[in-house]
Amino acid sequence: MQTLRENVIEILLKSKQLSKEQLEEAFKIQKQKNQPLRKVLFEQGYISEEALLSLLSAQLYIPTLHLAKYKFDPEITKLIPERMARQYKIIPLSRMGGTLTVAMSDPLNIFALDDLEAITGCTIDTVLSAEEDILTAIDTYYCLQVKDMDQIIEEASFKQADMEKKDVELLKEEEIELGAAIQESEKEPIIKLVELILTGALSKRASDIHVEPEQDVLRIRYRIDGALHEILNVPKINQNAILARLKIISNLDITENRMPQDGRFKVKYNNKEVDFRVSALPTTFGQKFVLRALDKANLSIGLDKLGFSEQPAKIFKEAITKPFGMILVTGPTGSGKSTTLYSVLSQLNIPERNIITIEDPVEYQIEGITQIQVKPEIGLDFASGLRSLLRQSPDIIMIGEIRDSETADIAVKAALTGQLVFSTLHTNDAISSITRLIDMGIEPFLVASSLVMLCAQRLCRKICLKCRKPMDIPKDLLEKVDFKEKANFYTAPGCSYCNNTGFYGRIAILEALLLDDTIREMIITRKSLDEIKQYAVKERGMLTLRDDAFLKVKEGTTTLEEAIRITTED
Repeated sequence: MQTLRENVIEILLKSKQLSKEQLEEAFKIQKQKNQPLRKVLFEQGYISEEALLSLLSAQLYIPTLHLAKYKFDPEITKLIPERMARQYKIIPLSRMGGTLTVAMSDPLNIFALDDLEAITGCTIDTVLSAEEDILTAIDTYYCLQVKDMDQIIEEASFKQADMEKKDVELLKEEEIELGAAIQESEKEPIIKLVELILTGALSKRASDIHVEPEQDVLRIRYRIDGALHEILNVPKINQNAILARLKIISNLDITENRMPQDGRFKVKYNNKEVDFRVSALPTTFGQKFVLRALDKANLSIGLDKLGFSEQPAKIFKEAITKPFGMILVTGPTGSGKSTTLYSVLSQLNIPERNIITIEDPVEYQIEGITQIQVKPEIGLDFASGLRSLLRQSPDIIMIGEIRDSETADIAVKAALTGQLVFSTLHTNDAISSITRLIDMGIEPFLVASSLVMLCAQRLCRKICLKCRKPMDIPKDLLEKVDFKEKANFYTAPGCSYCNNTGFYGRIAILEALLLDDTIREMIITRKSLDEIKQYAVKERGMLTLRDDAFLKVKEGTTTLEEAIRITTED
């Protein structure tokens, strides 16, 4: 049987992707540098890895798989030792009965296939994947467990055999013995484990920590640059102690397990204070905790430091100079709306202005700004709180979210009577917020009169500058997504700097529209959103979310795939 090297040479010559002269040149470089032939071909630009995989797949009748978005099952990866996975550049994907499917860069390596069958006892089925993708996946999924954590878990745990059967049943039913849970939570291994979970999250730049009770384990996940990553599984026996520890440091009622709870606590990390906002929710297997890290150092003072493109930033700056009116920022949960508004408020926060916010919850506490926490259980909701704060003679008001018609009505009237009002809505694009307000019962003429600016926001992952490399995008794909400008495209396989994700940090993309008399007339006469959008793009030069995302691609800030993922077609 031919080796992969022979196959590659034969396929490239047959398909005329490579001339004999180029092949001879590649052989010379290979001898000089002592590198694999495929790597030489890629580096010399004779063929891209994607194109070669496609040719191999067609010739060998083996499907290809891109591993970047593949979700690996830890139980399946355990079937093959890490040493063997690295040696043969393979990673297991799935198991169906007696057949194990693995991703390989060299599916003709008979020795590897024989060894795999011997160690797993399964018939091996293969798919083709890029070598770098496989090595990145191995780094990510074999190295996620932190040794310190493993050691502490071992210290904190005791064997299930040491427990009475009755205790096991009680644990499964979540009938927690409070005294025992509190005592366990005060033991050094549990305190250390919780501290390590928090430290690990901050060192990896996680925005959220998810502590999720499951049937057999307590799962810990970090949200890094918007994507969740599984970090470790803690034995079920330690669940109650860890959850009790989290409740104690968050000042939550440790006896309450049936109702949702909210709390917060502060930690000191690298000589700076970081707030954690804690949410506890009762689930089938115990209370799930989500801890959101709120680092004031991430708050920029002013719009210039948020990374907005020039055109939407200019529109936003013009809008906040208005003495009154409403500015709406729209987007899904976690799209950076609050951070944008806090940055603007920080810029506007001078002694001559009275700034009041009403939020649920108060995320960042800013000196010099009056902040009100909504408490629906005592009747302090957005509408009643807003009514009261208007009597406090505010110059600028920030409403966490317009959720109902009463809040919308008061906010619009406040904007018309001399206050600058900032708020958020959940809509897909900027112009849709017009319809949302009208659907809430606000008259179109009031909507038109009160609105100053509409904007939609998303967070786009920035490509890792340490491991990014140029890539070619097929012309038919560029035409399909309507990418018209010339640009250098990049991809990133992942490295230790970016935790093998290929991305490091996020940047906001913005769709901003400053209302003019024509748009106000269109709102009053109830023109369709499509007509308003068409006018905004053609006559006012509005950049849509996708336009702004494509600008970030052109700048080399992100990948085309990421830009398409976070935006919809216009």
